[in-house]
Amino acid sequence: MNNIVAIVGRPNVGKSTLFNRIVESRTAIVDNESGVTRDRNYGKGEWNGHEFSIIDTGGYVTNSDDVFEEEIRKQVHLAMDESDVIIYVVDVENGITDLDDAIAQLLRQVDKPVVVAVNKVDNHARINDSYEFYNLGLGDLFCISSINGSGTGDLLDKVVDAFPAKREYEKDDEIPRFAIVGRPNVGKSSMINAMTGEERHIVTDVAGTTRDSIFTRYNKFGHDFILTDTAGLRKKGKVHENLEFYSVMRSIRAIEASDVCLILIDATRGVEAQDLNIFNLAIKNKKGVVFLVNKWDLVEKDQNSTKKFTETIKERIAPFTDVPILFTSALTKQRVLKAFETAMEVYENRKQRIKTSALNEYMLEAIEQFSPPTNKGKFIRIKYVTQLPTETPVFAFYANLPQYVKAPYKRYLENKIREFFNFNGVPISIVMRKK
Repeated sequence: MNNIVAIVGRPNVGKSTLFNRIVESRTAIVDNESGVTRDRNYGKGEWNGHEFSIIDTGGYVTNSDDVFEEEIRKQVHLAMDESDVIIYVVDVENGITDLDDAIAQLLRQVDKPVVVAVNKVDNHARINDSYEFYNLGLGDLFCISSINGSGTGDLLDKVVDAFPAKREYEKDDEIPRFAIVGRPNVGKSSMINAMTGEERHIVTDVAGTTRDSIFTRYNKFGHDFILTDTAGLRKKGKVHENLEFYSVMRSIRAIEASDVCLILIDATRGVEAQDLNIFNLAIKNKKGVVFLVNKWDLVEKDQNSTKKFTETIKERIAPFTDVPILFTSALTKQRVLKAFETAMEVYENRKQRIKTSALNEYMLEAIEQFSPPTNKGKFIRIKYVTQLPTETPVFAFYANLPQYVKAPYKRYLENKIREFFNFNGVPISIVMRKK
């Protein structure tokens, strides 16, 4: 499971620029997928062989022209709760402001590594100005310029050195891990209670009463897996905090610890933007996905209801629509066992290895029927395909001119793989290689 790094600081110190630099330095090299939405708050970073998730808290502060100190304090509290390492960004041009000082006071109380990044240090005179920030009492400073990238290497060296040791529950890789995720008040705790047959989780109608990820070993009805729930009661004072930010932080933790995500949607409210955010997080992390439309017992239905709802979900999640969708009710326990079985099938699909001979037999014929469009008068010939030995399904196609194969044709190849082999619920990657 990846570590989480949160970037905190008052507005206009350059948090988002630093976030973009850390995320893009990786995506420019590694991320060659099409159709992955990049939202401004959450991304993946990679440094010295360590992959991590990075969160820009600034992206969540509303009306940033007039940000209240209270709003920023909430963001810092959440970052302190959820992340493994905190990057605290300050601005050398302004020196220490009252708000910087207030944030530093909060950070001094936290038992997590805090790395101070003094931004906008782009000449030697400003290095001298940066020494003032030692007064914050947070240890070493890293002088950076997030616009041109200077100093960010040393900063990231420090960040990855500060990552905690791997957690205990990561040891047993053979047991499937399922996560129940969804936006606040969609019925996650009720669903877990229905699934496990135990009233383990306090259920209230206050959105966001759940707090820490809990790992439950589940061994019943011939199933054996670990269920990750974002559960536990929250402190009363925190119920009014920014819920979208909170649930995204929680979802990241649960998604990254899992193999398959069971995404709960509230049938009475339909597919909402935050459901899509959570779906995109799961896809970005290459996890298996099952949609559970919860509270289906509360919906007035006719014979076309499930068909219409299914079509709506598929329209919203396109282009990746090869995903199982179940209509459930935590209250009546309708299709709860089916949810387990489907998650298990998706887990097996994600692990499967396709023989190279079978891949070539089917795929080369499909390529012959519809070959890649010519580019600049050059003919592209794909001669060979194989599945790479990766944790999640990646297929390498070997061609004479791989650089000219565009996204629409890769989508055609992906659709053909899905047609011939069962990858229901599983994101797959297509890479082009020089033959």
